Amino acid sequence: MKGKKPSVREVILVEGKYDKNTLSQVVDAAIVTTDGFSVFQNKEKLAFFRRLAAERGLIVLTDSDGAGFLIRNFLKGAIPKEQLKQAYVPDVYGKERRKRRPGKEGKLGVEGMKAEVLLEALRQAGATIDGAAAVPRHAITKQDLYALGLSGGSNSAERRKKLLRCLDLPEHLSANAMLDALNLLVGRAELKVCCETLFDRQEDGDPLTRKREKY
Repeated sequence: MKGKKPSVREVILVEGKYDKNTLSQVVDAAIVTTDGFSVFQNKEKLAFFRRLAAERGLIVLTDSDGAGFLIRNFLKGAIPKEQLKQAYVPDVYGKERRKRRPGKEGKLGVEGMKAEVLLEALRQAGATIDGAAAVPRHAITKQDLYALGLSGGSNSAERRKKLLRCLDLPEHLSANAMLDALNLLVGRAELKVCCETLFDRQEDGDPLTRKREKY
């Protein structure tokens, strides 16, 4: 799509990374993935989706095949109806470029849809589309995590676990997934205050302290 991407307030949930990549080129939105059927067994991941739904609203955009509807119906029963919106792509038969052969049902998934089809699906679902990005919080970066002792230190793993527990986030989130989650749920200033509350301040001569003072 040419020009500025439309902004979507709600968090959009898709099945996999290729769907996420395609959709991220169409709209300016927070996009998370179920990673296939793993959401059925992963209680922490489901709790994360429930929290996103409660705070931002959640739009489910799965493929139009049977597997996509299994995931969709599972989430319908797990998340309050008023916090959930359903976006549907049409049945289009074909094969995505990266695949050697079509899927089991021969239908294109989200990743194979044209931009205008995806945008219309979101509109039909009642997505909050304002055509301009909302004023963002200051984004949290990997450098910020290092400055706060959440990466690169001997006790960084333990610090991350404490922070994730404090924020009611899944403790097994990867470092990149944690960064995504923090940027969805808290701002840079909020993260700093949370860390200062959780962790004892370092000695004045510690490089980490100097970084915190510049944070």
